[in-house]
This record gives sequence, structure tokens and C-alpha cells, in this order.
Amino acid sequence: MKQNKTPKVAYFCMEYGLSKNLPIYAGGLGILAGDYLKAAKDLNVPIIGVGILWRQDYTTQLIGQDNYPHDHYQNYDFSGIIQDTNVTVKCRVRGTEVTCKVWKVDMFGNNPLYLLDAGFPGSEHSWITTRLYGGSEQDRIAQEIILGVGGIRALRALNLDVDVYHFNEGHAVFAGLELIREKMAAGMSFREAWEATRKEVVFTTHTPVEAGNEVHNCGLLMHMEANNGLSYEQLTELGGNPFNMTIAALRLACKANAVSQAHEKTAQKMWQHIDNAAQIIAITNGVHLSTWQNQEIKQAYEQNKDLASVHQKLKKKLLDYIAKQNKVELKPDILTIGFARRAAAYKRGGLIFKRLDLLEPLFKTNKLQLIYSGKAHPNDHQGKNIIQQIVEISKRYPNHVVFLEDYDMDIARLMVQGCDVWLNNPLRPMEASGTSGMKAALNGVLNVSVLDGWVGEAITHQESGWILDEIIGEPLENWDQDEYDLQAFYHVLFKEIIPIYYEDKTRWIRMMKASIKMGEELLSSERMIREYYSELYNYAFELKKENLLVKGLS
Repeated sequence: MKQNKTPKVAYFCMEYGLSKNLPIYAGGLGILAGDYLKAAKDLNVPIIGVGILWRQDYTTQLIGQDNYPHDHYQNYDFSGIIQDTNVTVKCRVRGTEVTCKVWKVDMFGNNPLYLLDAGFPGSEHSWITTRLYGGSEQDRIAQEIILGVGGIRALRALNLDVDVYHFNEGHAVFAGLELIREKMAAGMSFREAWEATRKEVVFTTHTPVEAGNEVHNCGLLMHMEANNGLSYEQLTELGGNPFNMTIAALRLACKANAVSQAHEKTAQKMWQHIDNAAQIIAITNGVHLSTWQNQEIKQAYEQNKDLASVHQKLKKKLLDYIAKQNKVELKPDILTIGFARRAAAYKRGGLIFKRLDLLEPLFKTNKLQLIYSGKAHPNDHQGKNIIQQIVEISKRYPNHVVFLEDYDMDIARLMVQGCDVWLNNPLRPMEASGTSGMKAALNGVLNVSVLDGWVGEAITHQESGWILDEIIGEPLENWDQDEYDLQAFYHVLFKEIIPIYYEDKTRWIRMMKASIKMGEELLSSERMIREYYSELYNYAFELKKENLLVKGLS
């Protein structure tokens, strides 16, 4: 059937990383969603966002006297940033009607972001939308009811025509239950409504990590009224018992995607036992070029001008920030490795410190300095302990190791533009994509990485970065992963990274250019959205049109 219009898409996500003035994100998922909306604006495609206005953000995480990260919360003033639509919607949560205001973020032209808010002045239900990912399991379910059920009702109240609903991660699953409820209210059976809903829903799964694939007891969901009028049996048919949000999303979608080619294989293996699930394909994540790539770097690259001097300028900007914030003077002529991401155990932020005997001589001879940043989930004490250990090491080596507290978009931008090398060493296959290294690559910051996420699709070993899996020459399965990656990292550090950086600037610049070329061609959010349209949105739109034709409604 011939395509005669561009499908209108409603994109549901729990968090959006847009700017420092609107801190409603926790990490990579939110930054990706923000980049997605920015790219939609650049491409002028009809995509709108649906999310939640988090009145107290995720957390402000500051290092205490005990070197441990402590969480602090404040109520943010969003006046001048969000607009009141004068629309409210109601959702049932745990035996009561919850009223949500609908706000509009109008920074994307024809691609607005609508945020639901149960915490407006006078509301009795501010506990629901106060803190992103905060509170108990019941709090989380309530938040997801607001996002899903409330999000669909907001679209209806705003009179917005939508062709395709994109659930970005399993948090949005209850939107599918609301779409089913609407159809059943119009006279369809549960199965008819389910099948019709599948023709207009697509789903992105972002992580193999257990915490990212939520599971809730069906009895609890019924108690919270997340079932949205569906029976216990219908709920379990969608998501099992206990109810798995990812499984339900796969059964509610006509097609789904993983976020890299490597993740596609992992996700297919994880969910191969699920009956009636959507096909999972790969659409690799991307980043918004003009948000993350420094324009002077871009110009120097395109005009074949002095890339090194521009990079040194950005490096000095990063080191000046460190001097101001941490009262530590790092040196601009020393090789600088950066590591910044969510502080989760599987990302192994402290891995290279297991060989301090190799690091110490490099510090003493001023050959290396390390810059770290990241936040842990407020309830992730293992992640917080990793931060504490890195902070303690930074106190031991104050002129060569730095930890920047309260990681945010501004710190991320400084680091991906100002470091020389970007380190990525998660446990495989736990990193589904990993976008921080993409941002670094765009600025000529060379990745040294394990072969996981997007890395195998883009980096050419020894040309645009280094892949640790290429070093040992033996299969990973024969090794302990920590030992394998430690040996590989220190081999490439001593044999290639340090010698090239200090003795072969011509090759270093050549690698920087190869990295930028790779990033611009393969790692943009514009490329990502084009693939979403070609692989998911158009597919769902055609299914929906065919369904309407069969029923004589179009």
C-alpha cells in the first residue's frame, strides 16, 4: 500500500534530558529522549513527546565529608520554561481520582513535549510526581499510571491526532491498557481491542539489566488500579504473573527495537521464550549533533584546520571548571582519560583502579590524569560505594584523579569535549548501547572500549579508537571479564595510547579525524529517527490503515 503521509507519532518516556533549567531526567534514557525530540524538530517530522513534570528532579547528589554521595532535593521553579495548556486529566490510582495538569514545553516548534503534573499547588497527590524513580514500588506504579493512562487521556483532551504510539522503555505500558480500554468502551471485545491496539504501538527496549525490566505482582497492580478496568486474567495474559512490563510491551506492540546490533541479539535471546511477542530488530541509538559536538571542533574538522589547538582550548575549559569546583590544578599537556555515566556496578567505574601498581608510576611521571563523574540511583548503595571508592582514590592522588560531583548535562558536555580519551568498560552484554562514547567521538575524543553496545558497529580498532576485545587474542569466555579487560586496557595504554599521544601527534590527529567522521556518519539522532520511520512507524501506520480499511472505517 502506497504511503501518502508521514505518520504522527506520540513518544512516551518517563524522563527527558533537555537542559539544566528543566532537570527531569536521571541519565542516558532521558538524554536520548531529549536528543530524539531535538532531532525531530530538525527533521520537521510530526513527533510529540509525553512525559511527567518531576517537581524535585531525580536527585542533587553531593559528596559528603565521608566521601559518600548524599542526595538532596529541592522544589524547582519551572516558570517561564513550561506553559499551562489549561487542560487537566484524571486517573484512578489506589482508590482515588488523581487530577493532573498538562504542561507544554514549547522549545521544539511543531514537536512539543507535554508533561503531566500531579504536584501543582493545592493537589493532594503531589507524592506521585515529586521525584523521578523515587519512593516505593507503589509510588513507581502510580507514576507509570500517570504517564501511560494519563498520557493517552492528555492527547485526547488536547485533541491531538496520533497515528503511532511509541513506548520508549516499559514504563509506558499502561498507555497500551488505556488504548485497549477505549476500544472496549466502543464495543470491541478484549481480544479485538488488543489486536487493534497492537497495530498502532511500537516499543523500544533499552537494557538487559534486571532493574530496567520491571516486574510487579498482579494483585498489587489490581490494588493500584493499574489494570485500568481489565480483569486479573486479562492483565496476566498481557504481562504474565508476576506482570513483566517489558513482556507486556512486547505483546502490545506490532514491532519492537533494541538499541544496537549487539543488543538486538541479547534482547532476542532474553525474550525468545515469550509467546505472541513483537519482532525485535536493531535501531542503534544516536545523539543530537549540535547539542554535543562543539562547533569549533566541527569547523576545524570540516575545514581541515588545526584540530589540536581547538581541542586544547576545550580541554583548558574543562580543567578550569575542575580548578574552580574541586580546587585542583590538572595539567593541560598530560594525557587525560574521562569516565562519566550512571554509577551502576555493571559499568565498572572502579575497574582500572584494581591495578594501582600500574597507575601510580604514570601519576608520578605526569603521564596520565583521570576525570570521573556520575550519579548513582538514590537507593543503589553499591553504586554509591563505587563513587565513594573513586573519591577516596582522588584524595590519595589529588593532582591526577578527579571526581566531579552532581553529574549533569553541563558536566557531560565539558567532559566529552575536553578529555583526550573516553573509557568504556561495562560487563558484557549489559550495555545495550551507551551514548556517552558517541558524544566523545564527535569531538575527536578517542574511545577505548569493550566490544558492547554500539562500539562494534562503528569503531575501527587502532584507527578511530581502541577495542579491548582485539588485544588479548583469546576468546573472552575463557577468562574472568575483569582480568581480561584489565590486561587489555593496560596493554593498549602502555603500548599504544601513551606512545601515540606523546610521540606521534600526527597519528593522534588522524585518529581524531577518523573518530569525528565515524560519529557524524553513524551516530546521530537524525539517522536514528529516519530508521524509526522506515523500520517502525511506517510499518505500524500501514497495519493500522489496513485494519481500518478492512473494517470499512477509511
